[in-house]
Amino acid sequence: MSSATTKTISLLLLILIGYLFRNKIRSKEQRDGIKILILSLALPATIFIALLQIDFKSDLIIIPILSLGFNIIMHLLIDKLPLRPVFNIPVNQYRTLIMLIPSLAPGLSCFPFIMEYSGQGPLAMAALADVGNKVFVLIISYTIAMKWYYENNKHHTANGRSKVKDLLLSLVNEPVNIVIVTALLMLGLGLGYNAFPEFIRLSVDRLSVMMTPLVLLFIGMSMRLTWEQVRTIFSFLFFRSGIAYLISGALLVLFPVSDVPTILLIVVFPQSACSFWPCAHMAAVSKLEANNAVKTFDQDFAMNVLACSMPFSVIQILAIYASGDFFAGTTNIFICSGVLLVLAVVTTVVSTRLSQVYQEERRENMTAS
Repeated sequence: MSSATTKTISLLLLILIGYLFRNKIRSKEQRDGIKILILSLALPATIFIALLQIDFKSDLIIIPILSLGFNIIMHLLIDKLPLRPVFNIPVNQYRTLIMLIPSLAPGLSCFPFIMEYSGQGPLAMAALADVGNKVFVLIISYTIAMKWYYENNKHHTANGRSKVKDLLLSLVNEPVNIVIVTALLMLGLGLGYNAFPEFIRLSVDRLSVMMTPLVLLFIGMSMRLTWEQVRTIFSFLFFRSGIAYLISGALLVLFPVSDVPTILLIVVFPQSACSFWPCAHMAAVSKLEANNAVKTFDQDFAMNVLACSMPFSVIQILAIYASGDFFAGTTNIFICSGVLLVLAVVTTVVSTRLSQVYQEERRENMTAS
């Protein structure tokens, strides 16, 4: 068994442990305590280190731009296509999907396999591509979340000055936003992570180390899957994966590449699992809506999406690398795209029909009784 596969199994095992441990963390207050630890300490530390270790060169700017382009295209497709009536899901769950489906978490689901199968060169390119993804999940996603918050809470929009004040306060009060601004200022001044004394770096490193196990355990603890949610989530995951293959194939047609490791990188990177970082923005909105009956997002549903996305993406990436040179041909990439898009439609149609049959039988039983 390769080291990448072993690492992936260990990550999935943490989700399983969290799921099995969920009965020990029953109350919402206990789960909220773990979430605060992630969002206020572990996640900011991880983002801070990642931003300050970016070695950006102007001639490679096309790589993060292409990655950001993927995020934006996926967001527009999910946001603009009339998919919510098809699935008949609440608007807060659909907003949650729009936040999560375009995001990528290559660090957890993609980087280990790139390193194992392709080496340091493609891994460095993947890390650079993740810069564009970070712009989307950290900045653009936050803007989208706050926009929906103000649309969903009209009383905040009546006074423009109050709206700006609330937005500034929410920005200042979030540790994630503070570390992003600090890191960008340091990068602008030419300062990197090594500018800090070693004892500070060690403390931040140790906080960052908590990130992965805490997030995966939290996902497992928060899983509350139902049949309706499973069919919705996997329909969207099939759709997301099919569009990702389509974009990868189109990119290889527009910019032909002969190097197989680079081709596989272009194919596997968009297949990364959904990112946890949009959940930080949803949590910030949830904090503002603590006393509101109507919520902008469904955070429990978000955890279920993340829990399903991780193994789904890992299986995709493993299959791509295990297939050898199969994905070196753009025709095969387009075929995979078509198959997954068909699966998305079939899954939606079949599951919707089964759901209707179940509801009809339930109504008949209730009438008979």
